[in-house]
Amino acid sequence: MDVIDAYKKEFISYLNLKVKNREPKNLYEPISYILKLGGKRLRPVLTLMSCELFGGKSSEAYDAALAIEMFHNFTLIHDDIMDNASLRRGNSTVHTKWDLNTGILSGDALMIMAYQSCENYPSHLFKKLLLLFSKTALEVCEGQQLDIDFEDREDVSLDEYLKMITYKTSVLVAAALQMGALIANASESDISCIYDFGLNIGIAFQLQDDYLDTFGNAETFGKKIGGDILENKKTFLYLKTLEVASANDKNELISLYHLKDLNKQKIEAVTKLFIKNNIPAITKNEIAHYTEKAFDSLKKLSVSKEKKELLKAFGLDLMKRTI
Repeated sequence: MDVIDAYKKEFISYLNLKVKNREPKNLYEPISYILKLGGKRLRPVLTLMSCELFGGKSSEAYDAALAIEMFHNFTLIHDDIMDNASLRRGNSTVHTKWDLNTGILSGDALMIMAYQSCENYPSHLFKKLLLLFSKTALEVCEGQQLDIDFEDREDVSLDEYLKMITYKTSVLVAAALQMGALIANASESDISCIYDFGLNIGIAFQLQDDYLDTFGNAETFGKKIGGDILENKKTFLYLKTLEVASANDKNELISLYHLKDLNKQKIEAVTKLFIKNNIPAITKNEIAHYTEKAFDSLKKLSVSKEKKELLKAFGLDLMKRTI
């Protein structure tokens, strides 16, 4: 989308202007490195877009967008440490390029810098942004902890899983949109509706991620197919199968998730169970449900039809990953 690309270029120009190497070098160089690795810049773009949607100027939202992007990258640095990941966006992760202590400290500094970015707003607006930002940051941490807890639990429910992906992924998307609305001085109703849009489109996106990990195309998806199965992740597909399958299928699936070595055979066997229990169709329906919930929130916004269509087009574009 041309409009999205324009917002992205706008933000990257501001990011490059603001992110400068400072001393000590080993603290700030990793921060510059992670911030310039690339990525979709989805969240800061949403902040700029939302601000203009409600009558503000995108430039007024630059610092809030920067705060969102900094916080997101702080979570990436620490997630990579927790996952012992060696690559991020095809490049070395911060803790492998430098070391573990540098990764932890640079991540901490990046989070503090995210809060500092909000300090450039007037006191009344700063307080609103800070309340939203702190609430969101804590929810992201809670979502991450739930994800970790689920690794050792056999009794995870679908409701718990949806709460986890909401906190870990969706709340930051929703907050990015709401920050733009706050800066543009939108009405309370619009501020609430734009948050709901972000929350539901974020859930739909994560459910789609679950689906594509098993049934996607590796080239268009950008990740290895079957990774969630090999890592024994309790995704929507896995949990829904346990809910709808026969006792024999449930036992077989649980047994397969305890296997360590049979990589290709394991992926094939689990995928076969998913297909047998109609999980692809069920998952697609769930994705459609949350996408429609997001679009229903757009209908309530007190902005022009053209502006609503822009957000809807963005949502549709976001979900076009070949499902």
